[in-house]
Amino acid sequence: MSAPAAPDSLAVRAGRAFAAYRAGESGRMAEVVQLLNPVLWRTARSQGTDAETAADVVQVAWLRLVEHADRVADPQALLKWLIVTVRRECWRRTGRDRRQVPTELDHETPSLDLSPEALAELDEDQRVLWTHVATLSERCRALLQVIAFADRPDYATISTALGMPVGSIGPTRGRCLDTLRRALRSDTSWGAPT
Repeated sequence: MSAPAAPDSLAVRAGRAFAAYRAGESGRMAEVVQLLNPVLWRTARSQGTDAETAADVVQVAWLRLVEHADRVADPQALLKWLIVTVRRECWRRTGRDRRQVPTELDHETPSLDLSPEALAELDEDQRVLWTHVATLSERCRALLQVIAFADRPDYATISTALGMPVGSIGPTRGRCLDTLRRALRSDTSWGAPT
């Protein structure tokens, strides 16, 4: 009996949906956007853009893709094409040199609702969790956000998006989660009955 096949990576799933879009299934573009938007957002933010500029840059990347869908020769290369497009647009808008390291990241994500109404609906454990996530380093928050929005993280894509060596992603992720785990264990309100 053979082992079950590993689930497809984010890039493979997006490439498959994009190929279907190019073949005439226009509704598949929504799937591509849902899969890749969080990675593109983090890519834009990691280039030192503010939230408004990042949103504009990501929107420009999607528009360029729709306008030039035929320029992506291999649908499996779609994610890399979009990441390069986002980075170049960020550099164009900010005038940053490509070798500069971003100095600021935030802990917002367009698909995460942190409005007062949404926060009020969180249970106590969720509030405690988000309080401790906010204390993590910027690098940890960025990495964990990208991984959290992909059901099967693609380390090559994360490496490209965040400018981290592929070999450091797993160990960094482990250290970040360990830091979060220790903080939660030391917080007496974590897991307390309500």
